[in-house]
Amino acid sequence: MEDPSPSPKTNPQPDTPNLSRRRLIRTGLIGSAIGGLVACDPCTGSVGTSVRTVERVRWRLASSFPSSLDTIYGAAEVLSKRLSEMTEGNFTIRVYEGGELVPPLQVLDAVQQGGAEVGQTGGYYYTGKNPALAFDTCVPFGLTPRQQTAWLREGPGGEAMRKVYSDFGVIPFQGGNTGVQMGGWFKRQVESLADLKGFKMRIPGLGGKVMDALGVSVQVLAGGDIYPALERGAIDATEWVGPYDDQKLGFHQVAKNYYYPGWWEPGPNLSFLVNQDAWNKLPIAYQAAFEAACAEASMAMQTRYDAKNPAALQSLLKSDITMRPFTDEIMGGAKEASQALLEDIAAKDPSYRKLYEDWKAFRKQSFDWFGTAELAYGRFAMGK
Repeated sequence: MEDPSPSPKTNPQPDTPNLSRRRLIRTGLIGSAIGGLVACDPCTGSVGTSVRTVERVRWRLASSFPSSLDTIYGAAEVLSKRLSEMTEGNFTIRVYEGGELVPPLQVLDAVQQGGAEVGQTGGYYYTGKNPALAFDTCVPFGLTPRQQTAWLREGPGGEAMRKVYSDFGVIPFQGGNTGVQMGGWFKRQVESLADLKGFKMRIPGLGGKVMDALGVSVQVLAGGDIYPALERGAIDATEWVGPYDDQKLGFHQVAKNYYYPGWWEPGPNLSFLVNQDAWNKLPIAYQAAFEAACAEASMAMQTRYDAKNPAALQSLLKSDITMRPFTDEIMGGAKEASQALLEDIAAKDPSYRKLYEDWKAFRKQSFDWFGTAELAYGRFAMGK
């Protein structure tokens, strides 16, 4: 297990931009040079006397994740690095790992209160504040990574989530997707719904509520706290992400049954949350640069997982673990409990119901399409 303890971070200094990048920054993003901009009359060619100084902005980012998880946490570093490069060092973000600036599961609170201008976290950690926040990350038996991205970027999800977060004085930006997750590590086999009863499992969000309905004793722990809890028996099982991160955290050393799929997180999106007041103070060019850097960080997270998970899985399978699929009985019971949970919340909250109905309509269309050509191809090409 890698040491998950926090350590101070400093942003890397930006590389010297090439000529084309410098031209892009000056004309398209910033509109001024580092030292200032001297105005020139285009008709007479005379040089004016007005000089505009470039504004320097220094933000802090509080992450929910330890730096040892270089793919999730690394997306925040990508954001910081690219933003500094695009603004020639004038807009920088210092990244703090989970627990360094604020506790990992209090990132939304910190951003809301202005303790950090931006946070990296998952909306489903905060369903106690508003259950609709789960839709920013994922819900059980919900959308795949590409579908979740489409829901937030092009579908009704983006506007809906901005409205939910506005109650906290926060603006959400898509921060990456881990891809479909594994079902997690269990110290003993579970073959039926009865086997789940009494299990102590680390699992957040609506997935945790579903497990609770199935008789599991649910706990929510930050990434760096999971291994010790699993090792000493405080929990019997845990889910996290997938082979690459799971191997880094060493779960295979203390739990030997590796289950799949992670039906509660089929395509979890993580977010960069920005304090509304801090955002409003930014020059428009810096807002554009931030959005562009977020988009690049978001892409980096998922492509890195897609590249690293296959090799990590093969490495794990060489150790003394057994990879097992959840049985149809467990999958069926979990799906039924998930639907009942979502319907129950919707019945009590009109605003939640509106979002839920829009999400269901989007999911049906997506499943109809992806379940046609893509599923047929996958069954033939990837079937074992």
